[in-house]
Amino acid sequence: MSNLSALERIHMQVMWNRLISVVEEQAQTLVRTAFSTSVREAGDLAAAVFDRQGRMLAQAVTGTPGHINAMAEAIVHFIAKYPVERMEPGDVYITNDPWLTSGHLHDVTVVTPTFHHGRVVALFANTCHVVDIGGRGFGPDARQVFEEGLNIPILPLFRRGEPNETLMEIVRTNVREPRQVVGDIFSFAASNDIGSRRLIAMMEEFDLDDLDALGEFIIESSRLATIERIARLPNGDYRNALTMDGYDAPVTLAATLSVRDDTIHVDYTGTSPASSHGINVVLNYTKAYTCFGVKCVVAPDIPNNYGSLLPITFSAPEGCILNVQRPFAVAARHIIGHLLPDTILGCLHQVVEGGCQAEGSASLWNVQLRGGPSVAREGFDGPIPEFEMLQFNSGGTGARPSKDGLSATAFPSGVRGMPVEANEAITPVVFWRKELRADSGGAGRQRGGLGQVIEIGGASGAPFDVLAMFERVYNAPKGRERGHDGAAGRVMLGSGKTLRPKGQQTIPSHDRLRLEMAGGGGFGDPLDRAAKRVADDVANGLVSVEHARDDYGVVCDALGNLDVAATDAERAHRRGA
Repeated sequence: MSNLSALERIHMQVMWNRLISVVEEQAQTLVRTAFSTSVREAGDLAAAVFDRQGRMLAQAVTGTPGHINAMAEAIVHFIAKYPVERMEPGDVYITNDPWLTSGHLHDVTVVTPTFHHGRVVALFANTCHVVDIGGRGFGPDARQVFEEGLNIPILPLFRRGEPNETLMEIVRTNVREPRQVVGDIFSFAASNDIGSRRLIAMMEEFDLDDLDALGEFIIESSRLATIERIARLPNGDYRNALTMDGYDAPVTLAATLSVRDDTIHVDYTGTSPASSHGINVVLNYTKAYTCFGVKCVVAPDIPNNYGSLLPITFSAPEGCILNVQRPFAVAARHIIGHLLPDTILGCLHQVVEGGCQAEGSASLWNVQLRGGPSVAREGFDGPIPEFEMLQFNSGGTGARPSKDGLSATAFPSGVRGMPVEANEAITPVVFWRKELRADSGGAGRQRGGLGQVIEIGGASGAPFDVLAMFERVYNAPKGRERGHDGAAGRVMLGSGKTLRPKGQQTIPSHDRLRLEMAGGGGFGDPLDRAAKRVADDVANGLVSVEHARDDYGVVCDALGNLDVAATDAERAHRRGA
């Protein structure tokens, strides 16, 4: 690579950019053809292209870190079972094995070889969440992975263009939403086909027989660029621990982040042992969000691929909640996985000039609802519709050193919120309320992002079940540098009864599920926030008059009209005290 001329480097960069656009079109095909709202509306997916060795060369912009970085570890397993030399045009492969791919059975990975001049030149792959995979469903209640649904080993989905009808019949028989799931799987294969077509067109345009030289350029350029960023940081060991709710007992995530000249290593020794419920994490999913947490701060603008991930390593003791083996249950592994970046940022806050953002809600509040004959029907005489629904929602992110946190935003997963109309159109539920949760953002010089309040009821008052998997209810997101904690979450009925944040429960007839999501922690002393900004937050309904005075020392009315003299006196008193 060092022997390339300036013009050759530019040419390589042009082809690299083109390759990224190819996989983005692959991802957009998923969005446009998928049956389930999790992919179509929320973008809960990953799409990427790999070389013949199974090394990721480029990923789509659309997608989640948990999917993409876990999939980066997966393709070598496909190649080991089905060597590229034996693949044929029209072959497609599939698995949802949690220990080989994205960490739970609901994520399906589909891999397709791309042929050019009769030879495999690349492999396109995607990983996407399906609405149901059988078993107990998407929730944390199982005690073993065998209860959580259908496990598909690495198998052919198509052979020379012919679908594996035996496998599809098994899938249809074992899932609650066969049309959605099978439709999704075929859309996953279709998106890989689009990627392959666009890649062949690109190779013909640039007169490429293979991707060998371009792949080496991508990998080595990314590796060296990441090392250069790491070298700017002071060497040392930096520790942080985060406490979260867990299923029935608190869980500690402990990390030691070690910066050396050209590597960053994260050691999770001290983390809590595995849980007896389905919130455990497999090693590749731990890697996914560990690498993402580091890259967010150290190398956010370097494209994510095999080379940029090489200098970031990690370890987690076998048997801890971040490195479980079969047959531990893992369906709700995102609950803990999504908190790993906050754990990492707590370490990097000690390293990076100016610090890192405060803790946020982090874990998605996935609303998995179920209706049908198995739901308790006390007090309801009509038919109870059978359905399975998934909707993604988010609390607030932590405040940043120079900016407020983002409200109702999915960090670190990056998935989009689903329009309520999309879910109401296909399931018998009504969203009665969906709004920002005032006063939930932690006070600070920079305010934490707000959570949201959601109320959902059954159509015609029918009861339904919620497979609750909600986090940050007992352990609120922490602020930084004297910033206040964000508000903790709450799970309850519309009638007022408190529900457990995790576990399957029935929402009675003519009642509602009410969710109040956590807000992000604040950053810096709240008394240093400009009084006008606080007053504006009050006027916009983000902060109440009472919290403005109690947390910020700002005196104003509900319209945001500021009492400057009273505010100055209040803040002077607070600082003097």
